[in-house]
Amino acid sequence: MRLDAEKMETLRRWGQGLETDERDEIRSAGRAIILLIEEIERLHIDLWHARAGDEALPDAEPPPTEDLPTSLATSLRARLARRRT
Repeated sequence: MRLDAEKMETLRRWGQGLETDERDEIRSAGRAIILLIEEIERLHIDLWHARAGDEALPDAEPPPTEDLPTSLATSLRARLARRRT
């Protein structure tokens, strides 16, 4: 299940709603959701820029899957870093 723009906006609204809760832990969870969405959006932009720069490069061998980190953000950062070198 991928996060499309509609799902991202739903999560953003949910996070914003949680941020207004009177309980500290719920407000913190709402803020964390919003921070993660913002990071995903930044990574999408970085990926778009990296792909735009790759048009002139020949196809590279994909990294072995056992070397990939498990978190999405870490994985995307690692892939972008490998492409930039």
